[in-house]
Amino acid sequence: QVQLVQSGGGLGQPGGSLRLSCAASVREINFDTMGWYRQGPGKQRELVAVLSGGTSANYLDSVKGRFTISRGNAKNTVFLQMDSLKPEDTAVYYCNAQYYRGEFWGQGTQVTVSS
Repeated sequence: QVQLVQSGGGLGQPGGSLRLSCAASVREINFDTMGWYRQGPGKQRELVAVLSGGTSANYLDSVKGRFTISRGNAKNTVFLQMDSLKPEDTAVYYCNAQYYRGEFWGQGTQVTVSS
């Protein structure tokens, strides 16, 4: 069973930075896509950033230029660098990974942006 384990996040200040990490429990899998979703209070889950094929990145319009998604040297890891944070970035962030055997989710990490 593949598990995605998230770390990072927490409390950040407006204009500040936070970093999220996600690692799969099985090292041998080369996922087709890895990405990050978020769900804010009273909102639906939305795609924040996704990497396809390890190089093609797509972002939610509201985070373009502020967030950066990257894969680690170990292909089963993905990171989300969040800069210039805004209060509206407050949400629970979820790691997501997909390959031919299915789709997997991390446990969720709270990110709160507040002064």
